[in-house]
Formats: sequence, structure tokens, C-alpha cells
Amino acid sequence: MIDRRAFLGGALAFLASPAWARSGRRLALAPGLESALEESPYVYVCPLLGDGRESTCHGEVWYAWLDGAAVVITASDRWKARALARGLDRARLWVGDHGRWKQIVGRNDDFRAAPSFDARASAVRDDALLDRVLAAFEVKYPAEIGRWRDRMRQGYRDGSRVLIRYEPVSASG
Repeated sequence: MIDRRAFLGGALAFLASPAWARSGRRLALAPGLESALEESPYVYVCPLLGDGRESTCHGEVWYAWLDGAAVVITASDRWKARALARGLDRARLWVGDHGRWKQIVGRNDDFRAAPSFDARASAVRDDALLDRVLAAFEVKYPAEIGRWRDRMRQGYRDGSRVLIRYEPVSASG
């Protein structure tokens, strides 16, 4: 029979260890943020510089909320992919539909009032994940996906598009 104290001590040691950090645990998000991520058509993404400041690149993007992360597919020559390639693997994301960020004259910062989270970004090569993202896009963007599905799939295959996974590391309501 296992000693209860030894078991609990071992469990606590595991939870405090680096192995737990790599075990796939997810940040608990505020209930409003989690539901917004499940329902919103867009997230606004901004890579964070090495010192934690926001870069000058922002933008609203299609995404799928899968397995506790916002997953996007983007052209490999766009700023989201270029930032990640340069080692900028942190980003800030705001959730909601607040109109286009860049406008003909000036910028729209309305998204800044939306729920947000800081995330760790990673490029992912996973055909099954791509299929799940595109399936989510079929539901979220039915009027537009027909023009993009084949381009996204072909670009992923030839390397001109990349899947980026943004996993929350901290959140604000």
C-alpha cells in the first residue's frame, strides 16, 4: 500500500518541477476570456520585442481556438512569421471584433479595451492540426473560406505559409 504522505509529497514535487511545465498543462483563463476565444471571429496579434514592449506590427487575423491555443495560418513572409523566425516568440493577443486596425487615415486602437493575453508563439508542422484549423475556419468563416482553403493548404505544403500556435502565458480579463 502506498503511503499517503509519500504520494502527496511526490505529487507536489512533480508539480513544482520543470517536467510539469513541459507536461502540457494549460493556463487557466478567466471565464469571459475563454468564451470570447471560442466565439470571436478575430484576435489582434502583436509580437513582443525582447524587452517586452509591443512591436509596431499589429493586426486582426482569423484563428482557431484549439487545445488551449490560438492557431493561425499566415504567409511565411508576413510579419507574424518573420517575427517568430527572428526569435520573437512572445506576443500579445486581444480577442474580439473591433474593426480593421489599419485604416485609410490613422489607426483604430479600439481592440485595446478587449480581453487580452500574452502568449508564447511557436511554428508548427502538423498536418492534422492544419486539418483541424481549416475545419474550424469552415464554421467560423463560411462565406470566405472557399477563396482561401486551397491557398492555405497549398502554401502550407510548399512552405509559403506557416501555422503559428499562440499559447497563453498570462491573461487579463
